[in-house]
Amino acid sequence: MLVAETSTAKMLMIFLLLVKNMDPEAGGPQIIKVTPLQQMLASCTGAVLTSLIVTPLDVVKIRLQAQNNPFYKGKCFVYSNGLMDHLCVCEEEGNRAWYKKPGRFQGTLDAFLKIIRNEGVKSLWSGLPPTLVMAVPATVIYFTCYDQLTALLKSKLEENESCIPIIAGIVARFGAVTVISPLELIRTKMQSKKFSYKELHRFVSKKVSEDGWISLWRGWAPTVLRDVPFSAMYWYNYEVLKKWFCVKSGLYEPTFMINFTSGALSGSLAAVATLPFDVVKTQKQTQLWIHESHKISTPLRMSTWAIMKNIVAESGFSGLFTGLIPRLIKIAPACAVMISTYEFGKAFFQKQNARRQQN
Repeated sequence: MLVAETSTAKMLMIFLLLVKNMDPEAGGPQIIKVTPLQQMLASCTGAVLTSLIVTPLDVVKIRLQAQNNPFYKGKCFVYSNGLMDHLCVCEEEGNRAWYKKPGRFQGTLDAFLKIIRNEGVKSLWSGLPPTLVMAVPATVIYFTCYDQLTALLKSKLEENESCIPIIAGIVARFGAVTVISPLELIRTKMQSKKFSYKELHRFVSKKVSEDGWISLWRGWAPTVLRDVPFSAMYWYNYEVLKKWFCVKSGLYEPTFMINFTSGALSGSLAAVATLPFDVVKTQKQTQLWIHESHKISTPLRMSTWAIMKNIVAESGFSGLFTGLIPRLIKIAPACAVMISTYEFGKAFFQKQNARRQQN
């Protein structure tokens, strides 16, 4: 008798909890909200994890490039930590710099094994700290803004409006690029020489007084042309693919693997579509660096479209898609790891918030 009463009490408690967590209008489970701070923590975790996983791929790629075509002083190359691309400038002589260490590698796998055996595992993450300083804040701003904007738009528009991820993705990326752009310029300048904070302040003040505040956003246009369409396509495809996989699997909520696969596929599609602007951005950054380092007095005025015309004239239309495979090799895992980790983090905080509500 006592056992039966206990079982009945448990069933009644479960029923009450379900009723408490039901949305009276939709008749489905109530969505437990995640706070902006929790979203920031989830995105920060995802950013760090993505950088740790993807950085070794780029380190190996750069080492292979340096082996085939040694980097001379003043030469630029693009370094990616899985979240952002950064223009790096070779300024050190000899083999002290991590990208100038001798290799004699036979391929990608051989490079991984020899670097680990001869230089230690730590070498696979060479050059990571400086880029994390910018990549993590940019990612936190981007993902948190996207989720906040999505929630706002859903409250104003229909819940399943297809334009919501596009609008939220565009605005969030536009804001993140605008905030980070001056830091990118300053970081690139600091790479050329070791500046004290006083010297750096003097450099920024001089640049503002000579060219105005707008000069701190030099290179902003090609970055926006690449990143904003990428963001719009990425989030739209991600939301569509995630829902499609859930329907095919008969699930109400996406699993870790559904988020991972959706992120990889949507990132790859967006990467292919925006590659021409990535090529232009890299060329423009390189030209700006050459202009600055050689102290050329004549201002450099190469628009995005002018650079694209030059690339097509010199290399044909295929020149706009240079580096497609290396970009996909980085973008696909980076997007997959970032979004799946971010969604996992939000799900963790949702459970914590649900427990607090029940208590």
